[in-house]
Amino acid sequence: MTATRKDRAPGKGRAPEKDRAPGKGQAPEKDPAPRKGRGRSRLRVALVSEHASPLAALGGADAGGQNVHVARLAETLADRGHRVTVYTRRDSPDLPERLPLRHGVDVHHVPAGPPEPVPKDELLPYMGLFGAFLSAQWAAERPDVVHSHFWMSGLATLQAAQERALPFLHTYHALGTVKKRHQGDADTSPGERIPCERAVGAACDRIIATCRDEVSELAAMRVTADRVSVVPCGVDPDVFTPTGPLWPRPARRPLLVQVGRLVPRKGAALSIAALARVPGAELVIAGGPAGPALDRDPEAVRLRGIARELGVADRVHLAGGLDRAEVPRLMRAADAVLCPADYEPFGIVPLEAMSCGTPVVATAVGGHRDTVAHRGTGLLVPPHDADALAQAVRTLLATPARGRAYGAAGRRRVLSRYSWTRVVAQTEEVYRRVLAAHAAPAAHRTAVPAAP
Repeated sequence: MTATRKDRAPGKGRAPEKDRAPGKGQAPEKDPAPRKGRGRSRLRVALVSEHASPLAALGGADAGGQNVHVARLAETLADRGHRVTVYTRRDSPDLPERLPLRHGVDVHHVPAGPPEPVPKDELLPYMGLFGAFLSAQWAAERPDVVHSHFWMSGLATLQAAQERALPFLHTYHALGTVKKRHQGDADTSPGERIPCERAVGAACDRIIATCRDEVSELAAMRVTADRVSVVPCGVDPDVFTPTGPLWPRPARRPLLVQVGRLVPRKGAALSIAALARVPGAELVIAGGPAGPALDRDPEAVRLRGIARELGVADRVHLAGGLDRAEVPRLMRAADAVLCPADYEPFGIVPLEAMSCGTPVVATAVGGHRDTVAHRGTGLLVPPHDADALAQAVRTLLATPARGRAYGAAGRRRVLSRYSWTRVVAQTEEVYRRVLAAHAAPAAHRTAVPAAP
């Protein structure tokens, strides 16, 4: 039977409501008349996300935070009165050309490459077709602004946006230089990735980075900070709440949770190694294929082998990919959510856990250093250090009051900084500054301000 809030172990508390952040044929190339809505012109926004469809199930090798980001950005822009089309690659013959995601948002499936799943690192040969399709589409249905997500989407969008003279913004989500640094010879990205990322950064009107660490990484690629605005990813605080149904907890045992794609860089092996140093606790790892396919997944097989070698196989539970509705249940049931990635361009999982009022133990890498307040909403530890991860977990389990305080502070931090309403309002402001600069006569154009 589903547990209720009163059944759970202590360690959570709902933030006071006073802390809640406030919600809020060929066509001619000539721009259409402004569309008014909510006191400002309504925009036609094109989001390009070549491999990360907002319709995709999460937890697979190429499905994760970017899917969530694109879906919620599109939906919240629509809530603000804008019309959004998301362009993503058709990866099944059964998908219609257009599919409504909700009122104000359509998903357009682009015929680029075979209509079947293709690993994202093998999609580059099809980006020319993708870009040609976008150019033809935007000649007939001209958007006001285009915003690409991930480097190959940026490459396809660059081709089309230049042909149609469209304002063009880009979000990398992850950088090839960072991936190469951490994965070395195991990096399966095409060799063209880093030069293409530089080309997109040089040619687009604006980069929207998701954390401060990314600004530094871009500067090392000779993409200067004055071309970058920092707008974080977001979380839905009305879905990820401290109160609500709970995942069944083990009887009288602490519960640790890790959620994310089942790939080595996410650090599930480190969580298992730390678990061996935390007597009595149990670990649920959510991600990867669902059902029987999980037993054949190479990373799942590897992790189970590690658990057996360390003598904790009976305390490690691989849940497979979960429906999004199940994730808040799991997070709010946990005593701590572990985010031990080798590197993390942003990381939505810590925000989701904080929004549920659950303390976070995360590696001090990338976006984690922006989102997790060390000794405020959780604990940051060095990457690749199972002893440090275990020590942080033992500290939280030994001091439940500290865990409760971190959880309540995490909820307040999400409400004040990371709700999708706030994040999308910031994103829209960047769109409008780019549009204003694009509309100015060339002789009078100035750089778009870096804020927010």
